Amino acid sequence: MKMFDLSGKVAVITGAGNGLGYQFAEAMAEAGADVVCADIDTARNEATAARVEAFGRKALSIRCDVTRESDVASLFQTADKAFGRVDIVFANAGIADLVPQSLHDYPTDNWNAVMAVNLQGVFYTDREALKIMVRQQSGKLINIASMWGLAGASSVAPIPAYNAAKGAVVNLTRELALEYATQNIQVNAICPGFFRTRLAAGAYDDPEFVAAITAFTPMGRVADASEIKGTALYLASNASSFTTGLMLVTDGGCMAK
Repeated sequence: MKMFDLSGKVAVITGAGNGLGYQFAEAMAEAGADVVCADIDTARNEATAARVEAFGRKALSIRCDVTRESDVASLFQTADKAFGRVDIVFANAGIADLVPQSLHDYPTDNWNAVMAVNLQGVFYTDREALKIMVRQQSGKLINIASMWGLAGASSVAPIPAYNAAKGAVVNLTRELALEYATQNIQVNAICPGFFRTRLAAGAYDDPEFVAAITAFTPMGRVADASEIKGTALYLASNASSFTTGLMLVTDGGCMAK
């Protein structure tokens, strides 16, 4: 359908080398967009860019540590110079709590590490993206939050830093949606549930963990990473032209409980 066609558009994706970021890149390329892939994992990022090119689209692979303000600024400057515009941005780079544990035992270094990627990284990404989108008076800014940005996670595992960061991303998304609503810039967030990716540091290789989250999810299964692609395409395309400030929950029913 024409409303989902991204031909002539340019997408920038942080955390493109792995997991959902790879799926976002593939979805954008399938729909016709050129893609700027950003990640700290150069080899995987280059593999994502090669996948984009396999669809006949242009791709750039740029090493970017989203915790470094200068890296993020350079990423968008390079994308802008190469393509002259940025239409779609996925602020996707993220990490899980390094060790799930209750707050009274939580190490400050672990807290700071999660916040640096999951909140500061989104701030840097959104700010640099919006500089270009304001100039254009158009854009689709998509933050990757989590269902755990909308509810506590301790019924499954205590992850206070991840919860706090993703909750902040949820409300930052609402704030930016209002700030830029009159400038033809839509700001939304995807709030995934349990998708089989590397984010959980090998947890999906643990049968007990998989059994627990499967039982927690009303649909009774863990999502394949590719199942995020339709959600991404909706928010990146003209299909969502009158949608802003939305937290699009894709969680197999968990938040319906």
